[in-house]
Amino acid sequence: MYTWKSYYVIQADYQHWANEVLFSSLDHLNEEAIAGDHGLFFRSIHHTVDHMLVVSQVWLARLRGETPEVDYKIIHNPDWRELKTALRRETRKLQGWIEAQVPEFYDDQIAFRGGDGKPRIMWVRDALTHLFTHYAHHRGQISAVATRLGAPCPEMDFVYYRREMERLLSESRPEPAPPAAD
Repeated sequence: MYTWKSYYVIQADYQHWANEVLFSSLDHLNEEAIAGDHGLFFRSIHHTVDHMLVVSQVWLARLRGETPEVDYKIIHNPDWRELKTALRRETRKLQGWIEAQVPEFYDDQIAFRGGDGKPRIMWVRDALTHLFTHYAHHRGQISAVATRLGAPCPEMDFVYYRREMERLLSESRPEPAPPAAD
């Protein structure tokens, strides 16, 4: 049976996969290109990926009932390699946390303070949808810049994820046994 929970588990896995596709493209760029000002909202590729990580941490904290305070104007993870590892870990942590929730959790609302300090209430489903579309939004911006800088265009669409998962599942299935000889 398809549930909100199973949907968000798949979405979390997709986020991890799409980040890996993006990182593979970005690995073709040098450090100066990653750190340079390319007119993104957070100026650089590095700061934008750092923002993706921090936002993921903030939303997970909010979903847990915590109230984090974050300065989005600074880079929290200055080492590029460590930042990529931290984002990988964070998306898997989020996926594990989603898997651990009871199905009814997805019909709840959360209360939190927004970035402006005002109290907010949001459905869990909307919070997770926002987080995952936020990832896609920034990956798209980064992808456009990276491609303009000469990196290969990352194919991060959800349909490519589904095709790869289907391929991996079919490869992992054992071959049917030959018919028994009479």
